[in-house]
Amino acid sequence: MSFTAFVMREIMDNPLEDETASARLKQVGLMSVLYCMHVDNQALTLAAITAETGLTRGGVYETIAYLLKRSLLDETEVRNSLGRGKARRFSFPEEIFERIRQVERSPR
Repeated sequence: MSFTAFVMREIMDNPLEDETASARLKQVGLMSVLYCMHVDNQALTLAAITAETGLTRGGVYETIAYLLKRSLLDETEVRNSLGRGKARRFSFPEEIFERIRQVERSPR
């Protein structure tokens, strides 16, 4: 099972009480962008994500909040690139990749 297929199933098959279908589609799309950034070794920060997507910081964080709620992303606070302020850095929990590997190993 691919990362994208796993993410799509997790999001589309398990709607949260307070989200719309449009919000779920945004999550699937953003996870695809985040995965491409991850593969390219780009930092998953709000600044980098907004630069990559063209979305506003608020728009990005609104979608990321759902992904955090679903435990599809982890969030840590780090120093910003100038070393003075704080920034949020996101990462994929290793459990996601382990679950994908388990599905790939299981007999069909």
